[in-house]
Amino acid sequence: MRLLATTTNLSVAAMLCAAQLTAQQTPDTTATTPDTVQQPSATARAPTYMNIGLTALVDAGWSTERDVPSLQLGDHDPRVRGFTIPNTELTLDAAVDPYFKGFSNIVFKLDEGGETGVELEEAYLLTTSLPANLQLKLGQFFTEFGRQNPQHPHSWAFVDQPLVLNRMFGPEGLRSQGMRLSWLAPTPFYTEAMLGVMNSVGGTTFSFQSDESSEIHGGVVPEPAVESLGDMLLVPRIASSFELTGTQTVLLGVSAALGPNNSGPAARTRIFGVDAYYKWKPSAAQQGFPFVSLQVEGLARRYEAAEREAAEDASILLPNETLRDRGWYGQLLYGIRPRIVAGLRADVVSSDEASFASELRSDRFRLSPNVTWYPTEFSKIRLQYNYDDRKSVGTDHSVWMQFEFLLGAHASHKF
Repeated sequence: MRLLATTTNLSVAAMLCAAQLTAQQTPDTTATTPDTVQQPSATARAPTYMNIGLTALVDAGWSTERDVPSLQLGDHDPRVRGFTIPNTELTLDAAVDPYFKGFSNIVFKLDEGGETGVELEEAYLLTTSLPANLQLKLGQFFTEFGRQNPQHPHSWAFVDQPLVLNRMFGPEGLRSQGMRLSWLAPTPFYTEAMLGVMNSVGGTTFSFQSDESSEIHGGVVPEPAVESLGDMLLVPRIASSFELTGTQTVLLGVSAALGPNNSGPAARTRIFGVDAYYKWKPSAAQQGFPFVSLQVEGLARRYEAAEREAAEDASILLPNETLRDRGWYGQLLYGIRPRIVAGLRADVVSSDEASFASELRSDRFRLSPNVTWYPTEFSKIRLQYNYDDRKSVGTDHSVWMQFEFLLGAHASHKF
């Protein structure tokens, strides 16, 4: 007992000596801080760490169509016969303080000629402590329209973007600068309502005040202008999720994108969409396998084209008309065994006739089976075949391989 007490006293004495030594060695920063400067409290100070990740996609393949970009319209689709690097994405995210999180996605890519392009794909703040189940997003970001538009290419289940999203939102998807307010409803099941208020100007607002919108209506594109709230792009969405059983889940959503287009004064574009997602996964699943999922999206666009000068010949006036386009895709995934997934997607797009015949508005059908192997969560190998039927051109066949690797941190994929 005496030995134990002596040992305890020696340990306490050693701890006190170490504490005194540490205090003596620690510099007194308060003495050198001006009285007019207040040091931030521990709760308000930004963290000293940040998640950094790099995701790279490499595509390789062949198509019967020599002009691959005329067939593969997405900005992150395969671009040439042979090898393509359509997306190398640097992601940064961290907690700014107790009230905000910050996110940024910077994309590097190679075009058909091998030239490097860089774009700020997303950069936004997200609130973390608003009352009443509200959340605000502010900056540049993909709009929450449907299931796939908000997703980055490395999260896609197929090599390329669905045709209907190309038709409605252009090669880069619908994204812009603005804000989005969401409300998580206090229902017994997940229900979230969102409203985005975005700039309607720019290359990523294809169906609205974009320089590329002449490819839709065929007219001269005037200088875009934002003069009032009516010139903003509004993107409302509501989504709900239900558990049918302990192993089956369904998510349903309705979205819209409403704003001006630049075919002429007071011309408007309205896009409406519905989406559904179903997933089955047994209670005895291992590493998330096996599973079956089905995702379907349908979109319709009503594009009011004003009377306008034809882009190819200013002496020709194109009449007032309403251009109507519609389409859908459905993709079925079967997780056969851990890290092996088979998929099948069908795409259909069609348009009403108009005074300006645009190849971008021609009727098309695509069927795409694929198989994906995930060696680990940090890599992916995918093989995909595309059968394309362009009603005004003919049929084409393409085979694409896709390789993905990930360095560093990455966010979880969307359910």
